[in-house]
Amino acid sequence: MFEKNNKNLNLGEIFLKITMCFAFFSVLFIFFSIIFYIILNGIRFVSLKFVFNIYSEYFAENKGILPMIINTLYILILSLVFVIPLGVCSAIYLTQYARDGILTKIINIAIDMLSGVPSIIYGLFGLAVFCNFFKLGTSILSGCLTMILCSLSVVIKSSSETLKSVPVTYKKAAEALGASKLKIILTVILPSSFSGIITSIILASSRIMGETSALIYTTGMGYKMPKNIFSHIFKSGRTLTLHLYQCAKQSNTPDAYNIAFGTALVILILVFILNFLLILIERNKF
Repeated sequence: MFEKNNKNLNLGEIFLKITMCFAFFSVLFIFFSIIFYIILNGIRFVSLKFVFNIYSEYFAENKGILPMIINTLYILILSLVFVIPLGVCSAIYLTQYARDGILTKIINIAIDMLSGVPSIIYGLFGLAVFCNFFKLGTSILSGCLTMILCSLSVVIKSSSETLKSVPVTYKKAAEALGASKLKIILTVILPSSFSGIITSIILASSRIMGETSALIYTTGMGYKMPKNIFSHIFKSGRTLTLHLYQCAKQSNTPDAYNIAFGTALVILILVFILNFLLILIERNKF
């Protein structure tokens, strides 16, 4: 009887392992197929001239994406400057200071709901509030404010889960040594949660760089090279993803297909570089 049960258990384990391996390699195959397809179609068009040249809809020789790269980095950096401190500080308050009551539960539910809201809703909100109500128009600033709202919940949620995972014994030991709550947060909890906080920043950065629908209503489709880095924030400027969307729409235009895949490849490279730099920071390489 025991031998029969062991045999059934072994068969179940084998079936489970086969199922998990199949699922893992299926996801891996799909992922690398997409990457390979983008590289295969984009590498033929990507060059130094393509990356560092300006763009013009009227001149075939000017099909560079440098203004779009600048706009993308502009929105990414400005958004992260506000998202990181606001998100991390909110997570610290919710996990270390706020009482575990009804209000805290409502706030956590609201954060979860905001994480699942379609980005186009944020775009419509940004259009109504930032572009029209505050008279900012379709500009880089409107896009930045929209992306702050769009990615803030990601940082708060991910950072909160990381802060909660810090062992209670660490805090108890610090309290036994007479450390204040603020000192415990700064010297014990945050260093222990640094890896998870970096992960939340990676998630937020990837969402900002890959966003299209939230920006299509707020930043506009301007493609001119910035003349002044400070005043450019009040002007329209398309990002790489918006440029990809625009080129994909113009499928009948010569080279639009190649430009779209070339832009997609540049986006992948930028996301990879950004994630690599953040991982290096996480491992204290800098």
